[in-house]
Amino acid sequence: MPFALVRSRTALVVVDAQRGMAEREAAGERRNQPGAEGRIARLLGAFRAAGAAVIHVRHDSVEPGSRLRVGLSGHAPLAEARESAGEPVLHKSANSAFIGTDLEARLRGAGLTTLAICGAITNHCVETTARMAGNLGFDTLLVRDACWTFDRTGPDGDHHAAEDIHAMTLANLHGEFARIVRADEVVAALG
Repeated sequence: MPFALVRSRTALVVVDAQRGMAEREAAGERRNQPGAEGRIARLLGAFRAAGAAVIHVRHDSVEPGSRLRVGLSGHAPLAEARESAGEPVLHKSANSAFIGTDLEARLRGAGLTTLAICGAITNHCVETTARMAGNLGFDTLLVRDACWTFDRTGPDGDHHAAEDIHAMTLANLHGEFARIVRADEVVAALG
Protein backbone atom coordinates (compact mmCIF):
# COMPACT_ATOMS: atom_id res chain seq x y z
CA MET A 1 0.00 0.00 0.00
CA PRO A 2 1.54 3.36 -1.01
CA PHE A 3 2.50 5.79 1.73
CA ALA A 4 4.24 9.16 1.96
CA LEU A 5 7.20 10.23 4.05
CA VAL A 6 7.83 13.73 5.36
CA ARG A 7 11.48 14.29 4.45
CA SER A 8 12.19 16.66 7.32
CA ARG A 9 10.92 14.11 9.86
CA THR A 10 12.38 10.91 8.37
CA ALA A 11 15.82 9.34 8.80
CA LEU A 12 17.49 6.39 7.11
CA VAL A 13 19.34 4.32 9.71
CA VAL A 14 21.96 2.00 8.17
CA VAL A 15 22.90 -0.65 10.72
CA ASP A 16 26.21 -2.57 10.63
CA ALA A 17 26.67 -2.55 6.84
CA GLN A 18 30.32 -3.46 7.36
CA ARG A 19 32.91 -5.44 5.42
CA GLY A 20 32.90 -8.16 8.07
CA MET A 21 29.56 -9.28 6.65
CA ALA A 22 31.10 -9.76 3.19
CA GLU A 23 34.05 -11.55 4.80
CA ARG A 24 31.65 -14.01 6.43
CA GLU A 25 30.12 -14.77 3.06
CA ALA A 26 33.57 -15.09 1.44
CA ALA A 27 34.47 -17.58 4.18
CA GLY A 28 31.59 -19.80 3.10
CA GLU A 29 28.73 -18.69 5.32
CA ARG A 30 25.44 -18.78 3.42
CA ARG A 31 23.14 -15.75 3.46
CA ASN A 32 19.94 -14.51 1.88
CA GLN A 33 19.23 -11.28 -0.06
CA PRO A 34 22.34 -11.06 -2.27
CA GLY A 35 21.13 -7.71 -3.66
CA ALA A 36 20.62 -6.01 -0.30
CA GLU A 37 23.78 -3.91 -0.49
CA GLY A 38 22.67 -2.44 -3.83
CA ARG A 39 19.30 -1.52 -2.33
CA ILE A 40 21.06 0.15 0.61
CA ALA A 41 23.05 2.20 -1.92
CA ARG A 42 19.78 3.12 -3.69
CA LEU A 43 18.19 4.19 -0.39
CA LEU A 44 21.25 6.28 0.47
CA GLY A 45 21.09 7.97 -2.93
CA ALA A 46 17.40 8.74 -2.55
CA PHE A 47 17.72 10.13 0.99
CA ARG A 48 20.71 12.25 -0.01
CA ALA A 49 18.92 13.59 -3.10
CA ALA A 50 15.86 14.42 -0.99
CA GLY A 51 17.92 16.16 1.68
CA ALA A 52 16.62 13.70 4.29
CA ALA A 53 18.65 12.56 7.29
CA VAL A 54 21.02 9.59 7.08
CA ILE A 55 22.59 7.97 10.14
CA HIS A 56 25.18 5.20 9.95
CA VAL A 57 25.70 2.74 12.78
CA ARG A 58 28.85 0.64 13.13
CA HIS A 59 29.34 -2.28 15.43
CA ASP A 60 32.55 -2.06 17.45
CA SER A 61 32.69 -5.68 18.57
CA VAL A 62 34.41 -6.57 21.81
CA GLU A 63 34.12 -10.30 21.08
CA PRO A 64 37.41 -12.13 20.50
CA GLY A 65 37.58 -13.37 16.94
CA SER A 66 34.85 -11.05 15.64
CA ARG A 67 35.39 -9.61 12.19
CA LEU A 68 33.81 -6.36 13.42
CA ARG A 69 36.52 -5.45 15.94
CA VAL A 70 37.94 -1.95 15.60
CA GLY A 71 41.17 -2.02 13.64
CA LEU A 72 40.28 -5.08 11.55
CA SER A 73 39.34 -4.85 7.87
CA GLY A 74 35.84 -6.13 8.66
CA HIS A 75 35.07 -3.07 10.77
CA ALA A 76 35.12 -0.77 7.72
CA PRO A 77 31.86 0.04 5.92
CA LEU A 78 30.84 -1.81 2.80
CA ALA A 79 31.55 0.25 -0.33
CA GLU A 80 27.79 0.54 -1.02
CA ALA A 81 27.12 1.93 2.46
CA ARG A 82 29.98 4.37 2.95
CA GLU A 83 29.01 7.64 4.62
CA SER A 84 29.14 10.98 2.85
CA ALA A 85 30.57 14.13 4.40
CA GLY A 86 28.41 15.37 7.24
CA GLU A 87 26.55 12.10 7.82
CA PRO A 88 26.94 10.94 11.41
CA VAL A 89 28.48 7.56 12.21
CA LEU A 90 27.47 6.16 15.59
CA HIS A 91 29.49 3.41 17.22
CA LYS A 92 27.93 0.71 19.38
CA SER A 93 29.04 -2.51 21.03
CA ALA A 94 25.54 -3.78 21.91
CA ASN A 95 22.93 -5.18 19.52
CA SER A 96 20.72 -2.08 19.56
CA ALA A 97 21.79 1.17 17.90
CA PHE A 98 20.08 2.93 20.84
CA ILE A 99 22.33 1.41 23.53
CA GLY A 100 25.56 3.27 24.28
CA THR A 101 24.93 5.92 21.59
CA ASP A 102 23.16 9.25 21.39
CA LEU A 103 20.80 7.99 18.66
CA GLU A 104 17.56 8.68 20.51
CA ALA A 105 18.63 12.17 21.64
CA ARG A 106 19.92 12.94 18.15
CA LEU A 107 16.63 11.87 16.53
CA ARG A 108 14.42 13.71 19.01
CA GLY A 109 16.59 16.83 18.89
CA ALA A 110 16.24 16.95 15.10
CA GLY A 111 12.48 16.30 15.19
CA LEU A 112 12.89 12.98 13.37
CA THR A 113 9.91 10.73 14.06
CA THR A 114 10.07 8.16 11.24
CA LEU A 115 12.96 5.73 10.83
CA ALA A 116 13.67 3.57 7.79
CA ILE A 117 16.01 0.85 9.05
CA CYS A 118 18.22 -1.35 6.87
CA GLY A 119 21.51 -3.24 7.15
CA ALA A 120 22.81 -6.37 8.83
CA ILE A 121 21.97 -8.71 10.41
CA THR A 122 18.16 -8.97 10.10
CA ASN A 123 17.63 -11.07 13.24
CA HIS A 124 20.33 -9.44 15.36
CA CYS A 125 21.14 -5.74 15.33
CA VAL A 126 18.54 -4.73 12.74
CA GLU A 127 15.77 -6.48 14.68
CA THR A 128 16.92 -5.20 18.07
CA THR A 129 17.16 -1.64 16.77
CA ALA A 130 13.71 -1.88 15.15
CA ARG A 131 12.14 -3.29 18.33
CA MET A 132 13.59 -0.48 20.44
CA ALA A 133 12.60 2.17 17.90
CA GLY A 134 9.02 0.89 17.99
CA ASN A 135 9.01 0.76 21.77
CA LEU A 136 10.35 4.31 21.95
CA GLY A 137 7.44 5.52 19.83
CA PHE A 138 9.15 6.07 16.48
CA ASP A 139 7.23 5.27 13.30
CA THR A 140 9.52 2.42 12.28
CA LEU A 141 9.90 1.06 8.75
CA LEU A 142 12.01 -2.07 8.35
CA VAL A 143 13.23 -2.26 4.76
CA ARG A 144 12.89 -6.00 4.16
CA ASP A 145 14.93 -6.22 0.96
CA ALA A 146 17.77 -4.00 2.22
CA CYS A 147 18.82 -6.28 5.07
CA TRP A 148 20.05 -9.85 5.28
CA THR A 149 21.04 -12.69 7.59
CA PHE A 150 22.99 -15.94 7.58
CA ASP A 151 22.08 -19.60 8.07
CA ARG A 152 22.19 -20.71 11.71
CA THR A 153 22.17 -23.87 13.74
CA GLY A 154 19.80 -23.76 16.69
CA PRO A 155 20.44 -25.04 20.21
CA ASP A 156 18.72 -28.30 19.26
CA GLY A 157 21.16 -28.84 16.37
CA ASP A 158 18.56 -28.10 13.69
CA HIS A 159 19.71 -26.10 10.68
CA HIS A 160 17.74 -22.94 9.88
CA ALA A 161 18.03 -21.33 6.45
CA ALA A 162 18.71 -17.60 6.22
CA GLU A 163 15.50 -17.15 4.21
CA ASP A 164 13.42 -18.72 6.99
CA ILE A 165 15.13 -16.71 9.74
CA HIS A 166 14.64 -13.50 7.76
CA ALA A 167 10.96 -14.25 7.09
CA MET A 168 10.25 -15.12 10.74
CA THR A 169 11.98 -11.97 11.95
CA LEU A 170 9.83 -9.85 9.62
CA ALA A 171 6.70 -11.69 10.78
CA ASN A 172 7.61 -11.10 14.44
CA LEU A 173 8.21 -7.37 13.94
CA HIS A 174 5.30 -6.64 11.57
CA GLY A 175 2.54 -4.55 13.06
CA GLU A 176 3.70 -4.37 16.65
CA PHE A 177 7.18 -2.91 16.25
CA ALA A 178 7.49 -1.87 12.61
CA ARG A 179 5.91 -1.66 9.20
CA ILE A 180 7.65 -4.03 6.81
CA VAL A 181 8.36 -2.28 3.51
CA ARG A 182 10.51 -2.60 0.38
CA ALA A 183 13.24 -0.23 -0.75
CA ASP A 184 11.25 0.82 -3.84
CA GLU A 185 8.34 1.81 -1.62
CA VAL A 186 10.56 3.96 0.58
CA VAL A 187 12.15 5.67 -2.44
CA ALA A 188 8.70 6.38 -3.91
CA ALA A 189 7.41 7.65 -0.55
CA LEU A 190 10.23 10.21 -0.41
CA GLY A 191 8.80 11.66 -3.62
